[in-house]
Amino acid sequence: MSLFRRRKKEPVLSCSVVVVAAGASSRMGFDKALAEVGGEPVIVRCLKNFQHAPSVGEMVVVTRTDLVPEVARLCQDYGLSKVTKVIRGGENRTQSARLGTLECDHKARLIAIHDGARPFTTIQVIEDAIAQAAVNGAAAPAVPVKDTIKSARNGVVEQTLDRGSLYAVQTPQVFDGDLIRAALQKALDDGVELTDDCAAVERLGMKVALTAGDERNIKLTTPTDLLVGEVLSEEVPVL
Repeated sequence: MSLFRRRKKEPVLSCSVVVVAAGASSRMGFDKALAEVGGEPVIVRCLKNFQHAPSVGEMVVVTRTDLVPEVARLCQDYGLSKVTKVIRGGENRTQSARLGTLECDHKARLIAIHDGARPFTTIQVIEDAIAQAAVNGAAAPAVPVKDTIKSARNGVVEQTLDRGSLYAVQTPQVFDGDLIRAALQKALDDGVELTDDCAAVERLGMKVALTAGDERNIKLTTPTDLLVGEVLSEEVPVL
């Protein structure tokens, strides 16, 4: 049985999406949310993917304070009608994600959290993760790791990990709304820094189901990634 669980379900029409784009872009050297890829700002292309996803009811964008007016203007100019709020983020990613979930419609059964620097996700990836979360309570897209991964300490290899059991997890990560709000708050209360939102619910003992990701669903982190993004912008359609 494949580790990637995919089930056919009717669209869940109550999923809110929190798009987190509040980072300092220190490794990029400039604001990657406003950088252009394929002729459009990264944040716009990212939001367009969710604008056309049938199961998405609303989007909340979390960004830096100084970018709130510009991001709000872009949402209006590009007709991103599912964006209901553009808010300022917190001191770290977990705080920003938590703030975003608090602004979502509390009638929404599910909340998806997505990296604002991943503009190449597809509607298929989005819908699969939402459908599985509706069944499991927590789901995230992932792709098998291709490289050999080694664990090292002080520059010396300690062990070679089994590549067959390793996956690179992407976003959107989708959760039961009440679950992710509580999990993020617990992480903040405990002073734990997380690299993704799945880790917050994993700390509570919740199992996260993996759905099929897409190798093109990369996170733009460095200037080199933008060069790759120009190529991907021609391969990954956006409506």
